Amino acid sequence: MTIESSFIPFPSEIIVPPAAYFAMQEGSHLNIYLVVLFATIGALLGAMINYYLALWVGRPIVYKFANSRIGHMCLIDAQKVEKAEQYFDKHGAISTFIGRLIPAVRQLISIPAGLARMKFTTFALFTSLGAGIWNIILAALGYMLSLSVPQDELLEQIEYYNHYLSLAGYVLFAFIIIFLAYKGLKK
Repeated sequence: MTIESSFIPFPSEIIVPPAAYFAMQEGSHLNIYLVVLFATIGALLGAMINYYLALWVGRPIVYKFANSRIGHMCLIDAQKVEKAEQYFDKHGAISTFIGRLIPAVRQLISIPAGLARMKFTTFALFTSLGAGIWNIILAALGYMLSLSVPQDELLEQIEYYNHYLSLAGYVLFAFIIIFLAYKGLKK
């Protein structure tokens, strides 16, 4: 969860729902409340990385990183950072709370908070609340899955839907290739 909340793109959907699913299984040593708690702590730690990096290195270096090859590999570019800054400027401190609930903004909302030198306690409070709500939603999905799919059938269900997920992945990959080709030809 720390990685997910920093600038490295790693979806929290891969971590929290399965952890909540296994926490709800009989004899599990996991606790669903602790899954949410530690996911939220991890999200705060990752957000703190972005916050302090932006605070210490400043706007020019953040934008230089966003436009670098590594920044692009992390799915960050200057337009995304600028969008996050505009969102932060428009909505103020509450944007760290709301931003934690919006995909693609979630990882970046800490950067404008650091650039604006937002008070850390306010930042930590709003980030924790937003991340906590998001983690509760994800844990609820894992909980609902545990009610409908027995553990011994989980692998079968995954294999059954894997075909559809693979097909969706291929379609998404094709759209990305077409989009990149279009952008390349447009230039």
